[in-house]
Amino acid sequence: MTNILIVDDDPNVLKLLDIHLHEEGYRVCQAKNGVEALETLKKEKCDLAVIDVMMPYMNGYTLTQRIRKQYDMPIILLTAKSQIEDKAHGFQSGTDDYLVKPFDPKELLFRIKALLRRYHPPLDESLVRLGKTTINKKSYEVQIGDRTIWLPLKEFELLFFLAANSMQVFSRDHLIEQIWGLDYEGDERTVDVHIKRLRERFSTLTDDFCIKTVRGVGYLLEAKRS
Repeated sequence: MTNILIVDDDPNVLKLLDIHLHEEGYRVCQAKNGVEALETLKKEKCDLAVIDVMMPYMNGYTLTQRIRKQYDMPIILLTAKSQIEDKAHGFQSGTDDYLVKPFDPKELLFRIKALLRRYHPPLDESLVRLGKTTINKKSYEVQIGDRTIWLPLKEFELLFFLAANSMQVFSRDHLIEQIWGLDYEGDERTVDVHIKRLRERFSTLTDDFCIKTVRGVGYLLEAKRS
C-alpha cells in the first residue's frame, strides 16, 4: 500500500486530507510539525510527503531540505503564499510541486498521482502477476498455471484495476468512475454484483489473491504473500 506523509499544524487540514487520501486507497501518516515528521520517517517508509510551509519548530522549507538529504521521495509543499519568491524558495529547497492554500483536495490528488508515477513508473502497465496468476490487459486473459480464463469485459477491468493496485482500498464510487465511467447512471450495487461474481469464479481456482470488503469504505484485493 502507498504511504503518504502529511505534515501540517492545522488539525482541520490533517483531517480533510486524511479522509480524501483514504478514499483513494492510500495509507496516511500524520505529523503536526517537522520534528514529528522526521521521527515518523524513521519508523515508517513513506512514498510521498505533503508538507505545509508555515509550521512551528521547523518550517516546511527546512523540513524539505532535511528529507532530501536522507530520503528519495516526491514532496509537495502547501502554502498560503503565492508570490513567485515563495515558490522559488520552495523549489530551491527541493520540493517537486507547490500548491497554494486554499486548494481543492482533488487537485492535490491529481498531483500526488502524477508524482508517484514519475518516481515509481510501472514496469509493464498491461501485465499483473500475483503468484501463479497472470492478468494480461493486452489479451484480456487471466492465466492461472496452465489454465486460461476469459471474463466478461467489466469483470476483467475491475479485477485488473484491483490487482494493479493491490492492498489499496477503493470506494464503490471510485470503482464506478474507473471502470464504468463518470456518465454511468447505475448505482453502487453494480460493483457489489461484479465483486461477488469474481469471488465465485476464483475462490476455488486460486489462493493467489482474494477480494476483501472493508466495511464502510469499499473493497481491496489482497495478494498472497510469497
